[in-house]
Amino acid sequence: MFGLLPFEKKDNSLFNYLDDLEKQFFGDMTTDVSHFRVDVKEEDGKYVLEAELPGFSKEEIKVDLYDDTLTISAEHKEESEKKEKNYVRRERKFGSFSRSFNVSGIAADQISASYQDGILTLDLPKMAVEEKKAVQQIEVK
Repeated sequence: MFGLLPFEKKDNSLFNYLDDLEKQFFGDMTTDVSHFRVDVKEEDGKYVLEAELPGFSKEEIKVDLYDDTLTISAEHKEESEKKEKNYVRRERKFGSFSRSFNVSGIAADQISASYQDGILTLDLPKMAVEEKKAVQQIEVK
C-alpha cells in the first residue's frame, strides 16, 4: 500500500539536505507558524517590546490596537520564476505571523513603533495613575 504523502524522504538527496539546513536556520515552520520571538522590558514610565521579524519589509508589518489588545502581524509573499531551455522552475514562499498582547494600563494614544534591522520596537508608555480607568459599579437588579 502506498502512503498518502506524494514524496517520501528515504534517501540522502540534496533536497533533503537543503530542507534540513533550512530547518536548522529557520526552525521547523510546521510546528509553530504563528509566533515570532518577542522581548518585553520595563523602563522608566514605559514598556519596550522588541519583536524579531527578519526578512520582512516595513510595509509587510501591521500593528493594530483594538480595545486593550495590541496585535502585531506580518505577511510575506515571494515568488520567483526561472525559465531556461528544457525546464521551468517556479518557487513560492508564503509566511504569515501574528501575536496579540494585553495592553491595559498603556497610554494607547502615545504608542510609537519603529522597524530596523529585522527588529520591530514598540514603546508602550504606562498610563498615569490619574488616567487609569475608574472602577465602575454595576447595579444588580
